[in-house]
Amino acid sequence: MALFGNAHTVNPGQAQQDYARLLGAGEQVQAAYQLVRDVILFTDRRLILVDKQGITGKKVEYHSIPYRSITHFAVETAGHFDLDAELKIWISGNSMPVEKTFTKGVDIYEVQAILTQFVAR
Repeated sequence: MALFGNAHTVNPGQAQQDYARLLGAGEQVQAAYQLVRDVILFTDRRLILVDKQGITGKKVEYHSIPYRSITHFAVETAGHFDLDAELKIWISGNSMPVEKTFTKGVDIYEVQAILTQFVAR
């Protein structure tokens, strides 16, 4: 499941309001990133991937990944010719990683630090 596109940060408070229906009681959005149409939410309990499908984007698939099921992850920084950074996340039971692409406008080290905070618990 690779979602490609440019990403930027989203205010966690705004994401909390926009995606309140997806959150459990007391669950808090810690960080959020908007890809072209898709969204990545880091909550205090899990990683939520919002995958808008089709031409209109009206059909939406929500992936909920508990941090405990993440076996490992990798970040690849942007280079001189490849201006995008990548985040790869391996989930228990899957041999292929979930891949997310970020523009250099997003600090990939910040994304990695957020994920480390929750996975290393």
